[in-house]
Amino acid sequence: MKALILNSGLGHRMGVITKEHPKCMTEISAHNTILSRQLRQLVSFGIEEVVMTTGYYDKVLVDYCHALHLPLKFTFVNNPVYDQTNYIYSIYCAKEYLKDDDIILMHGDLVFENLVMEAIVENENSCMAVSSTLSLPEKDFKAVIKNECIDKIGIEFFDNAMAAQPLYKILKGDWLLWLANIEKYCETDNRKCYAENAFNEVSNQCKIYPVDVKDMLCAEIDTPEDLDFVTKKLAKVNERTVYMSFSTEYIHSGHMAIINKAKRLGRLIIGVLSDEAVASYKRFPMIPYEERKALLENISGVERVIEQKTLSYVDNLRTLKPDYVVHGNDWCEGFQKPIRQEVCEVLSEYGGKLIEYPYSNNPMYKELDANHRAEASMPDVRRSRLRKLINMKGLVTAMEAHSGITGLIVENTKVLQNGKTFQFDAMWLSSLCDSTAKGKPDIELVDMTSRFRTIDDIMEVTTKPIIFDGDTGGLTEHFVYTVRSLERMGVSMVIIEDKTGLKKNSLFGTEVKQTQASIPDFCEKIRAGKRAQKTKEFMICARIESLILERGMEDALERAFAFSEAGADAIMIHSRKKDPAEIFEFVDNFRKKNSTTPIVVVPTSFNTVTEAEFKKRGVNVVIYANQLTRTGFPAMLDAARTILKYHRAKECDDKCMPIKEIITLIPEE
Repeated sequence: MKALILNSGLGHRMGVITKEHPKCMTEISAHNTILSRQLRQLVSFGIEEVVMTTGYYDKVLVDYCHALHLPLKFTFVNNPVYDQTNYIYSIYCAKEYLKDDDIILMHGDLVFENLVMEAIVENENSCMAVSSTLSLPEKDFKAVIKNECIDKIGIEFFDNAMAAQPLYKILKGDWLLWLANIEKYCETDNRKCYAENAFNEVSNQCKIYPVDVKDMLCAEIDTPEDLDFVTKKLAKVNERTVYMSFSTEYIHSGHMAIINKAKRLGRLIIGVLSDEAVASYKRFPMIPYEERKALLENISGVERVIEQKTLSYVDNLRTLKPDYVVHGNDWCEGFQKPIRQEVCEVLSEYGGKLIEYPYSNNPMYKELDANHRAEASMPDVRRSRLRKLINMKGLVTAMEAHSGITGLIVENTKVLQNGKTFQFDAMWLSSLCDSTAKGKPDIELVDMTSRFRTIDDIMEVTTKPIIFDGDTGGLTEHFVYTVRSLERMGVSMVIIEDKTGLKKNSLFGTEVKQTQASIPDFCEKIRAGKRAQKTKEFMICARIESLILERGMEDALERAFAFSEAGADAIMIHSRKKDPAEIFEFVDNFRKKNSTTPIVVVPTSFNTVTEAEFKKRGVNVVIYANQLTRTGFPAMLDAARTILKYHRAKECDDKCMPIKEIITLIPEE
């Protein structure tokens, strides 16, 4: 596609303004003339070639265009009788350069905003800018619309007409029809009329469609009064602000394409999602906020980059009140649809506008995302994420997973509430759930080799941090090797309980005989584990069973302080009581002396406490230890009984999740 700009007119009605240069070189802002703005707009839309007709002050115009140093190939065609002909003859003079491509045709005194240009350039058909909201001008172009196409263009038409401006996109086939009639006119010495007169005779074949730009800026400058009007309106256009939001850790060509489109609309402000916001709906960002912010700040034409603290745009929109919000159309359906609706509601409060561009499905971008996901799942990257999340959020949540598919459920489940996204931060690999899934009792019967295979199954398809239930840790000599293996695999934390002998599930409490390890012995196990690990990120958490075994609060606190002194990276306190009072008492007393060591709770029994209250009291990790297992088995039992009862599967269908939905959870690679 190439541009044809008609600049051979005299511009007499501009008076002294055009005394020393063509009208197109008239200044319309501090940084632009009419022509320089047109040319920069063409560059921004990817136009590389311009055919320009000249006449009045030919050399001045040519020198000026070259002095702009724009990435454009110019072909200048002088109309030698510019003062005796109309621009139809200028087009005729340039005809040999205009037969090989689609054409963007404009008059050199036309000023239009980028949204107008975008509507013209991206139209699939040959088209012309018209306005349904402007009154019909007396002496300027009108377009007569017939059967949704433009039938006639001229200053004399008023019936079934709309105000029109000489800004066209004309596909090659249509242009050759029009150009052939222009040649016919000029070769029969009909050179003082408009080129549109030639179009009117072939409009039944040359199909040009109207593009209604309504009140957007699209106006010719013929007089000083026009110049004053356009300059003031352009100043308002140039003051418009545009807002976009990004969470990305890398910028690809798809991002740049939409950023460049946004820059055309006004002064671009980009909101970068905070680390916490990204972690709440994706995964912990591998590149922190400040670096992601700097990445976008270094893009030319971005005026300002600010923090967006949540997935919701509301706070930033109400503060900035941008004229436009720009986004890809990928949020029209799916998880972000409510966010989009919220944006529309806020924009309607003050008259802002949402502009959406088609989301690119380039396979290369999907490959980049897949590579990024693969990097996030690598052991060294994954291992460190839990500690970072605790430091960043204060409180993290973990849901049990005992297989690849339950890991994917934990990985992908999200809930949007009040403009914020919620998801689980980590996965809990419970020995109870792992044993149960294998049909074995929870007595450390499933050996570590088998449990490591479960870790592999989950790690292969997910990226979130893993907290591993290490039971008692076994013999100290064995625990050392367990630590090294877990650390090497990329597990973030192992939790070991201060009991000895054959493991019995804590749910039994004092109903079965359970022996608590001595404080010195368990401290030595912790110290041995810390000596064995190779990285600073891996965490060993000491689980205290004193409240389960009814040994009292003093014993629980004594152990907690001793274990943290021995090097435990976190303390887990457990209780079988539904009343959380003793848990709160422990946390309060521990925090009086130790304000930094993370506290872990498993609210299976005391399940009425909210995460917000846990965080307020000083808890850092909440583990939902067995809910997927406990909800899954009743559903499966119900399905089995239903089929047995009815001797067919039909009655079970409403209880079943469609296989297609299950498959969508599973990554292709």
